[in-house]
Amino acid sequence: MFFRFFYEFMSVFFEGLLLIFKGIIDGVIQIVNYNDYRKVINNYKDHFGQSDWLFVGITIAILVIIIGLAALIIFFIVKKIIKFRKGRLNEDDLLNEIADLNTQVKKLMKEKNEIMSMKVSQLGLKPGEEEETPQEQDAPQEDEELDNANVRFPKLHKVDLEYKNYRIKNYGNSFTLDELLDNFRCFSASQLKLYYDAALLRAFFAGLACGKMVILQGISGTGKTSLAYAWGKFVKQASCIASVQPSWRDKTELLGYFNEFTKKFNETDVLAELYISSHDDDVHTIILDEMNIARVEYYFAEMLSILEMPSREEWIIEIVPSSWPDDPKKIINGKLKLPGNLWYIGTINNDDSTFMVSDKVYDRAMPIDINNKIAPFKCRDQEALEINSSYLERLFTSATEEHPIDEKNLEKLLEMDDYVIRHFRIAFGNRIMKQLNTFVPVYVACGGGEIEGIDYFMAKKVFRKFEQLNIALIRDEIDPFIAYLNKNFGNGLMKECIEYMERLKKSI
Repeated sequence: MFFRFFYEFMSVFFEGLLLIFKGIIDGVIQIVNYNDYRKVINNYKDHFGQSDWLFVGITIAILVIIIGLAALIIFFIVKKIIKFRKGRLNEDDLLNEIADLNTQVKKLMKEKNEIMSMKVSQLGLKPGEEEETPQEQDAPQEDEELDNANVRFPKLHKVDLEYKNYRIKNYGNSFTLDELLDNFRCFSASQLKLYYDAALLRAFFAGLACGKMVILQGISGTGKTSLAYAWGKFVKQASCIASVQPSWRDKTELLGYFNEFTKKFNETDVLAELYISSHDDDVHTIILDEMNIARVEYYFAEMLSILEMPSREEWIIEIVPSSWPDDPKKIINGKLKLPGNLWYIGTINNDDSTFMVSDKVYDRAMPIDINNKIAPFKCRDQEALEINSSYLERLFTSATEEHPIDEKNLEKLLEMDDYVIRHFRIAFGNRIMKQLNTFVPVYVACGGGEIEGIDYFMAKKVFRKFEQLNIALIRDEIDPFIAYLNKNFGNGLMKECIEYMERLKKSI
């Protein structure tokens, strides 16, 4: 009896539902029923005058427009529903894929820690010996890795965990700059089979003393990148290599950007190196490989301007516009203080595929030419050294105090400045003189001569500005200027400058 009741009871509902669909279908059929429209017209056509037929045509047009608009509205509603549904499915797929990737990352991190544990046991290290490097101290536990996956800066958060209990080390360095140069030269030769001239390395160390940016330039294949790479190996802090791309337009290409979709910051290796450097007193290096394959002023000009500020307390760059509670410890209010123990070494190839480097960049950096290869030579075995950045900078400061430029040579430089202004309309500027007063003493402390250092600096920092001039117009001034250099500084002593002027003359 109940089943009969249930059938009759539910039938009332379903019959009503069928009537709704039937009514909709009947309504649509009635709307497009051509015969009914024709019968109505036939009933009245004998009574219509000429003006009435005009209104009949307008009525039919209005009806057709209404039906067309209704069909379009239905079409767009259906399309919108399908598009929304498809987008929703794609978003769900992306979220599922992100969740899978996060799971894989956690699995890989766990496997990495297991492998590292196996390596430690194979090496026979005792627990106390595992604390030699900060990366091996207080390894993040699995729950910490889970937390790391949910923060805005996962790489930097990991650095905070690794350096949680790290204390800055004093390596007890006692070498001189001359000894440091010799150690580096022998290390490169004996360990890496890379051979460098002592004069080149003097210029390299003096360039590091001048500022935080050194540019290694010259023809391809002469070892520009390998010199910067060897320096990182020598100080036991592998250089971070950033391969510049032609599409780089601003600092986000160098440091990364905040992804609004994932709510995470896409951290680059450069940003990670900046952050790691701020935790210790080691010497760190970032290599901007082929830095002029894009316009340097677009992606690095802000960094250069910040590094020019006299107080290191002002070396602050904005990473994000606002702060989050879980941001890394050293990113305060979205800003990071640039570390003073990090140097930037850019490599430049001068060919048709690259851009000219502007004066703004050259004036703030120290360019060093590498245009020849040194034949292999025998040298003692030399191991890499751990060097305190603060000690290296003290060596640079001591060099400026112990080997200041001779007053007579400074007077000659000021006279040459006046000469160059009168004859070539080019001036040195205070920044150039400040760099000169650092470069030359360090060059001397590395075993070079004072005039030799002045010659190299002037050729690379000042004389290169002659390329901006119309060489044909200054042709008659070149030989008198060479004679001036020989007379004031000694015959043939300004070798680099004279060779540069000779090349200019030949290019006319």
